[in-house]
Amino acid sequence: MGKIKAKLIDWKNRLKDRHMLSIIVVLFSIIIVLGLYTYKKQRDFRQASENSYNMAFYELVDYVQNVEVYLAKSMISNSPESGAESLTNVWREANLALSYLAQLPIESNELENTSKFLNQVSDYSYSLYRKNLKGEELSDDDMNNIKNLHEYSVELENTLNQLSADINEGRISWGELTKKGTIAFAQQVSNISKDSFSNLEETFHEYSGLIYDGAFSDHITRKEKVGLTGDNIDEAKAQEKAKELFDNNNIKEITSYGKSEGDINSYNFGITFNDDTTATVSISEKGGHVIYMDRNREVEAEIISQEEADKKAKEYLEAKGFKNMKETYYLKQSGIVTINYAYQQEDVIMYPDLIKVKVALDNGEILGIETTGYLNSHTERKLEEPKVTLEEAKKSLNSDLTIESEALAIIPTEWKTEVMCWEFEGNVDGLDFIVYVNCETGKEEDILIITNTPNGTLTH
Repeated sequence: MGKIKAKLIDWKNRLKDRHMLSIIVVLFSIIIVLGLYTYKKQRDFRQASENSYNMAFYELVDYVQNVEVYLAKSMISNSPESGAESLTNVWREANLALSYLAQLPIESNELENTSKFLNQVSDYSYSLYRKNLKGEELSDDDMNNIKNLHEYSVELENTLNQLSADINEGRISWGELTKKGTIAFAQQVSNISKDSFSNLEETFHEYSGLIYDGAFSDHITRKEKVGLTGDNIDEAKAQEKAKELFDNNNIKEITSYGKSEGDINSYNFGITFNDDTTATVSISEKGGHVIYMDRNREVEAEIISQEEADKKAKEYLEAKGFKNMKETYYLKQSGIVTINYAYQQEDVIMYPDLIKVKVALDNGEILGIETTGYLNSHTERKLEEPKVTLEEAKKSLNSDLTIESEALAIIPTEWKTEVMCWEFEGNVDGLDFIVYVNCETGKEEDILIITNTPNGTLTH
C-alpha cells in the first residue's frame, strides 16, 4: 500500500514539471485536431453520399417519366414502325431507371415491387418491339397490357414525385433511409397526403422534359437560312431597326455590343428606357431582321387574359411584317406568357416557321420575340394535293382514338427535311394527343402527347 502511495506522489510531482505538462497539452491538442479532422471527413463523406443519392433519385424520376410518355405513345400508335420506335424507347428508359433505382440506399426487399415492375416493362416492351420488327400488328391483349403498364407507370411517377417533395422539403433524408430504410421508406410511401399533390404542377416541369418551345422546336436550324432575305446592313442601320421595336420616346440610351458571327451574323444592342428598365436586341446583318428581343421588367399582376395576350402578340407580329401566324402552344411564368406561333399557308400549318412572343399579363406589353425558326425555314412552299386522302389517313389510326380536329401540316424531320402530314388531334383513355400521318405514304410520322396545365399547353 505504501508503494502505491509513493508512486502516486511521484506522478503528481512529475506533473508539476512544466515540461511534462507541455507534453500532455500537446497530446490533448493532437487528439482534438484528429477528432475534428475525422468529423470533417465524415461530414464531407455524408454530403458526397447525399449528393450521389440525390442525383440517382432525380435521374430515376426522369426515366420513369420517360417510360410513362413512351408507353402512352405506344398506346396511340397503330403502325408497326412507329410502335417499334416507342417500344424501343420504353425498353431503354426502363433499363436506365432500374440502374439508378439500384443506387438508392433502400433495402432491396422494399424496392422489390418497383424493380419487378420496371423489369416487366423492359422485358415486355422488348418482346413487343421484336413483334413489330417482323411487321406484325399488336393484338388486343398486347394493347390492354400496354394500357395497364401505363396506368402503373403513372402511379409510380406520382409516388416518386411525392418522395421528391418530401426530400426537397426536409421531411426525409437519405441518412435516415440508410439507417432504417425499410421503416422510413414504407412510412413515406404509405403516408402520401392529398396536400402533397398541390405543388405537383409547379414541380412538374423540373422532371418532365416538356418541350418549352413547342413541338418541333429542336429542328429549327438549317444550313441555308431561307427566311433570311435582303441585303447586308451596317451597324447604324441595325441600330435603327432595334429602335423600331419600341416606342422611341421611351428610350433613354442605346449601347452597341458589336457584331457577332455565328449561325446567323448579327449586331447586338443594349437598351435602357426612361424607367431604367433594360432590354437586349439582336438584329441580323443580312436583311436587318430581328433575331431576338428580350425586355427585363417585373410583372406584378395578371390582369389581361390569355386571349387578350394572344391578340396583342398577333397585332405586334403583323406590324413587324410577320403575317398569317397561328398560335400553337403557350407557357405562363411570373406574369408573362410565352406564345409559340407557326406560319400558316393556305390552311396548312408550317411548324418549321416558328416564332416565340413574350407578353406581359399586366398591360399586354410585348416583352420579347425570338424568330430563329422562322428565319431558318420561312418560304412560300409549293403545296401539292395529298396522295393519301383524309379518310384513308384516318383508317391508319388506332380505332380507340377519339378525333377532335384534323388539318394539314408540314413538320420537320430529324434529317432537316420537311414532310406534309395529316394532323389529328384528339384523346384516348384520358390522354390528349396529336398524330401525324404522312400524306405521301399513309404511315405514322410522329405522335405528340399534349399536357394541359394551368400554366400552359405543352407537348412531349
